[in-house]
Formats: sequence, structure tokens, C-alpha cells
Amino acid sequence: MTERITNDEARRIALSAQRLDVPRPAAADRGHLRRTLDRLGLHQIDSVNVLARAHYLPAFSRLGPYERSLLDRAAWGRPGDRRLFEYWAHEASLLPLALHPLLRWRMARADRGEAGYRPLRAFAGERRALAMQVLGRIRDEGPLAASDFERSRSGWWEWSESKQALEWLFWAGHITTATRRPSFERVYDLTERVIPAEILALPTPDEAEAHRGLIERAARALGVATLAELRDYFRLATGDAGRAIAELAEEGVLVPAAVPGWPAAFLHRDASRPRRVKARALLAPFDPLVWERARAERLFGFRYRIEIYTPAERRQHGYYVLPFLLDERLVGRVDLKADRKASRLLAHAAHLEPDAPPHTMDQLRAELAELARWLGLDRVVGPPAS
Repeated sequence: MTERITNDEARRIALSAQRLDVPRPAAADRGHLRRTLDRLGLHQIDSVNVLARAHYLPAFSRLGPYERSLLDRAAWGRPGDRRLFEYWAHEASLLPLALHPLLRWRMARADRGEAGYRPLRAFAGERRALAMQVLGRIRDEGPLAASDFERSRSGWWEWSESKQALEWLFWAGHITTATRRPSFERVYDLTERVIPAEILALPTPDEAEAHRGLIERAARALGVATLAELRDYFRLATGDAGRAIAELAEEGVLVPAAVPGWPAAFLHRDASRPRRVKARALLAPFDPLVWERARAERLFGFRYRIEIYTPAERRQHGYYVLPFLLDERLVGRVDLKADRKASRLLAHAAHLEPDAPPHTMDQLRAELAELARWLGLDRVVGPPAS
């Protein structure tokens, strides 16, 4: 039976699924961070650091000012502290270790030359010997970054080749990220020297079971979603996702849902359905609530595009623009930059939606003050009065 859901209900379900309806703790600890990561399933990694590295921001949106070192230790700390690993999920991502078995099929496909960026697939075949030489150096010398190969190039060896080999080895699961240098450069090591032995010992599900597991995780994180949105969360192929969704629907894990104006959708059977949501959050461009722009527009009537790669004279809202969530609506957006040298959070511009409530700017300024405090900046400059 198809569940009929109003747009308002769908929006509240989505916010609750993303843990944006949970009151922020007075002092976020490792448990708060773990629960956030477990629900979201991943934090996307991006190299842009104009405000803060993207993988830190979703937890701030949900927990408020937390210690970023908690995430650093979970991702790249000592073996006893490690709770996350890096891999390709929704782009490059930090993921809970429990998801490692569910992504081994992707590693196996890459090892066979059936997944990953096409220019890298030759390393599964005719260029495999080169990749194995790179792997051998890491095995013998310990953790290495791409720049370590560049500094030691000799003869026919080129950095571009070694970098490509490293990327293929990463896709194929032979190596993973051991740590990050201050420049945020990846340092690679053998997977078995980084991923805890108890995780590697977990059974490897077959592809169909893994796809079901990933789709179930996506549905839990989204609450209610279309097939395309469920597929996109962990970037599954349409056919793989469609089969998994059909099987989960047959099992009752996913419930067919009809939302006005939406394509056919599915509701996770355990999705919370709050009557109202009280929330306040700035959302990174790569936050799961808004990364699928068509979904954000359907849920909130909010058209959002990242303009980092748009020439400055053609930008509508700014360079690094974060949507502002207030209760159940995206009510505006603000262009931000961390001026670390002068210890200032720069709010270059704020643009409010036509239906933003009168107290929106007060709430936005309060959230900017929280963000500055979290980033260790002394003051907020702007946004200009609108």
C-alpha cells in the first residue's frame, strides 16, 4: 500500500532523518559525534578550505561547537581511536568502519578494472605491474604520499603515473588513507595496516546484499526519498539500486510513498514523523540535506547552486555560500570566509528568502557567532544590512 505524505510531512521527515531535529548538546562528546556519523553514513571530503574543511561542517550543523580533534582522531588517529575510513561513497568520504564490508564489492570491481575513473582502469590490466611496484614501496617503506614519489622520481618514473597508480590502488582497496598531512595531502598505507583486524575479519556480503545494505542506510539517512536520491547517496548504478529498492520494498523495509509533485518515492519504515521541527543550522554545500539540489528545491522551494567555479562577475550569491535552516525552512543563504590571519569570520553577503520570518537576521547572527567561536575566530564582520 502506498503511503500518502504531504510536502510539509516530507520535509519534517527529512529533517528528522538527518538529525536536525535533535537539540544540540551543551558539550558534544565522542558519542554525539558517533551517532551523527552513524545516521548520516558519511561526511563528504572536499579540498576547499575557505571556511573550514567540508567534512567538519555537517557535525557542526547538528551538534554546534564540537572539538574537531574528535573527528580527526576518529578518522586518522591511533588504531584504538579509529572509527572511520576514507573511500569513494558519495564522492570521497569519511565513513563509519561498519560500512567497510558493504563497499568491498566496489573495491573488487575496481581491482578487475570495472569501476573507478576510466583513465585508472588500465592499472587493473596492462599497467598492473607499475601499480604493484608502487604498492611494494609502501609495503617496504611504510606510509607514503604522492609527493614522496615525486621527490624520488628517477628514469622513466613520472609523478603523474605514480599518482594514478596510487588512486587505482585506493579504489581497489589495496591501500587506504593512514593519515593526512597539515596540507591535507593523503598519506597512504596498506589497508591491513590501517583498518582494524576485527573489521577486515567481518564477512564480505555478495554484491546484491551489499547494495541492499547501502540503500537501507541511504533510506534511513533521508527518511523519504526517490529512487534517484537513494541511488545517489552512495553513488550506486541505477540497475543495482533499482533491484535493491525492489527487494527492500518487498521485505517491508521501504514503503512506497506518494508526495505531491515528487516522482515515485519510498519511506523508510522506521522514519520518524515529528509534528514540528525546531532547528537552526548553517549547511555546508556538501551537506547531505542539500547536496542533491533538486531534492532541496522540492523539499524547501529553495534553489541552491554552488558558485565556486563560476566566474566572479557571474556569481549570484557569492563564492562559498551556506544555506541557513531555521526550524523547518531554508530561509536564506550567507557567503562566508574565515580570515584566519585577522581572526575574523567574514560574512560578505546574506540573502534572505521572500518568506523568511522577521527574526531571521537575528537568528543568523547568533549562528554566525557560534560558528566563529567554533572556528576559534574572535569576531564576525557582517553581513551587510539588507
